[in-house]
Amino acid sequence: MGRYDRLKHILQLDPEEDFEEIYRLAATYEFPWDFTRALELALYRTYAVPSIGRLLAHTAELTDRTQKRYDDTTLLLDAVMEHGHRSEKGRTAIRRINQMHRSYDISDGDMRYVLCTFVVMPKRWLDMYGWRRLTRHEQHASAVYYRVLGKHLGITEIPERYDDFETYLDEYEEAHFGWDPASRRVSDSTLALMASWYPSPLAPAVRGASKALLDDSLLRAFRYDQPRPAVRRLVQGALRTRARAVRLMPPRRKPHYARQNPEIKGYPGYPVGYRLEDLGTFPRQAERGLGGACPVPHGKV
Repeated sequence: MGRYDRLKHILQLDPEEDFEEIYRLAATYEFPWDFTRALELALYRTYAVPSIGRLLAHTAELTDRTQKRYDDTTLLLDAVMEHGHRSEKGRTAIRRINQMHRSYDISDGDMRYVLCTFVVMPKRWLDMYGWRRLTRHEQHASAVYYRVLGKHLGITEIPERYDDFETYLDEYEEAHFGWDPASRRVSDSTLALMASWYPSPLAPAVRGASKALLDDSLLRAFRYDQPRPAVRRLVQGALRTRARAVRLMPPRRKPHYARQNPEIKGYPGYPVGYRLEDLGTFPRQAERGLGGACPVPHGKV
């Protein structure tokens, strides 16, 4: 199998009908490591919107239980991607996400923005650090994938095409990014979590490397000092060197899912085994069963 044979197969699929397969092939065969990093950055960006950062700080999930929140979010989204939104596991994961979200007063705009980060950030990451870029075909499939997921999450006025997702993201960030001390606490906790995945002597370097990947709008929102230019060049150069090396590797023979990542550290039952319905938080409304149903009749999108 040649390095670009899977891409040839992807290009033969219909992004409107086969969007789940196209997205799964990209995320688990072509770019599993890159998608993980890009989606981490996607969620991290949302903290710079004060209404989102304050809510996350209020729940304490990303300050006091950061690893568990990371695990649960990854595993729930991974289940939808691996099994499909119509599958039993996919429906269970979506139900859990809805139960959590609907227990809080989250604006439609914030929900729509978070969805946009999932579409846009993988493409932007791969433009800079991928062994190849996403094709327009794959971008189209990704937009459809998250448009369908967004409908199951009850999000309204979802953008249609990739370019629409990108425009909404840029305009929302320009209008809403700003300083908030609660958002900064969530950001600091997330950077500390990422550093904890490595031996402790490397923690300062990991935090510094993570900040070197942040754009100026994020640095301003969190009031972080600008990384030294030499550090930026070193980190970005290392990632581009990795991309060149990956390009020369044979294609992946087996899919790699997020649940297999070493970053999933585990709580009781993880990663040996877990039930999707037990993941995440259980605010009082969710415990009473309010707001947990998927808003889209199954079999329709």
